[in-house]
Order: sequence, then structure tokens, then C-alpha cells
Amino acid sequence: MKSEYLLQNYTVSEWRGHKRFDFEFEGKNAIVVMPDNPVKNNKWLLKTEYFEAFQDFEAEMVTRGYALAHVQNSSRWCPEEDTDRRERFCKFLHKNFELNEKTLAVGMSCGGMQAIYFAAKYPSSVAALYLDAPVVNLLSCPCHIGREYSDPEDYKMYGEFVHDTGRDLKFLLGYRNHPLDNIKYLVENKIPCFLVCGDSDDVVPYDENGCYIAKAYGKSDVPFYSIMKKGCGHHPHGLNDISPLTEFSEKFYGTENK
Repeated sequence: MKSEYLLQNYTVSEWRGHKRFDFEFEGKNAIVVMPDNPVKNNKWLLKTEYFEAFQDFEAEMVTRGYALAHVQNSSRWCPEEDTDRRERFCKFLHKNFELNEKTLAVGMSCGGMQAIYFAAKYPSSVAALYLDAPVVNLLSCPCHIGREYSDPEDYKMYGEFVHDTGRDLKFLLGYRNHPLDNIKYLVENKIPCFLVCGDSDDVVPYDENGCYIAKAYGKSDVPFYSIMKKGCGHHPHGLNDISPLTEFSEKFYGTENK
């Protein structure tokens, strides 16, 4: 870590045996976990949302020498200001923590949507993607078009979306910047992707969301891997056996960054 950053205010604690830094970045809470033995070129993971949830994969990669970082969002529904702040955060970490210019973005649920928007707008900062039950189609989640609201939380989710973004169902019917509209940029920029979904997900159904990623990548030669979890709903995220994810990450974290 460069000396000039030592002048900033931060707290240090332990995260699963590794050093964790907590500080403010542009008024938002930020976290960086530094491994004891960093891999060459200081590769790292950017968890876009829900930092504390389903951390087995991230914990294993930190053990393998990858750093881990997160910056708080204004909303999980990804206003563009969060996407732009995420890019500045990456540059900040490159300068002050000497992390790689590219990251492996980890996005679960709404975090998957955030990762897609980020990689599409700033592909030079993303080496690869791990998307887990990602929100891809806003008409599906949070709007539940064509499906009954089976849970009171569904109403709350839609209300939260409208409150945070100012966009309602009527607006979204003609909207042309859903995450699914940005998948083509991931393919065009040849960003490898690993997709994990549950076949019984009734919050972010695969056939209304993840399928768009699989179709776009399936028409290309860009590295793409997917695992469909049988009988699994929206939760839990992650895999019981994370070895396919770790192998993917170590293989496709940009050859220029090895």
C-alpha cells in the first residue's frame, strides 16, 4: 500500500485471518481485504453488492492471494452514479492499494445487474465476471410481469425500485437500457463469464433473466461457463463445490494480467 494513502482515515480489523481496511470513499463505506501472500500483479475481486452474504468463494480466493473489495451503493437497483463511482473506486484501489487495473466482478442477484452495467460501461476495468442469479430483466424483477405476486416482499421490492430510481412499470415497458440490453457489450469486449442459477428461482427466474446471458455468450467464442442448480430457488447463492469457480477465475483473469 502506498505511503500517501496512510494519511487517510481508516480502521483495520481481521477478516477470516486477513487484514481488512474500512474507510469512506466519496461518502460511502468501503472495504478492502488484503491477502497475506498476494498473487502476481495483485489480482482482486470486486463484490458489487451484499458484501457479507455467501462469501465462500471470495474467502477461498483471498486465501489464494486475491484481494477483495466493496464500495457501498446508493441503491441496489444501480443508478448510474453507482456505476461511475465503482470505476473511480477501481482507479483509487489501483493507485493507493496497488491492485490490478482489472478486477473480477462478483455479482449476486441485484449485484449481478450492477456487475453487468459496470462491465458494459467500463470493460477496461473488468477481467472476468461471476454472476449468480443475476437480475437481467427489470420487467421480470422487480416487476413480476406475467406472474402473480406470491410474497408481500415482492410488493416491497417493486416499491423500493420505484422510490430509488423514479421508474415505474409504465416507464419500463419502453425502457431500452435493461441489463439484458447491455450483455452484447460484455461479449463484444470478450469478457469471460461464469453464470450460476437455480432452476426453481421464483424471484429472478432463469428463463426471464439468466437465459439472455447464456444465449448471447452461446453465439460467441468468448469463454462462458454455467451451472444450473437443481431444485434451488433464489437462495442460497454460490456452490457447494466452488472448484469450478476458482478454476475459472485463475484461468480467465486476463492473460495480460497474469
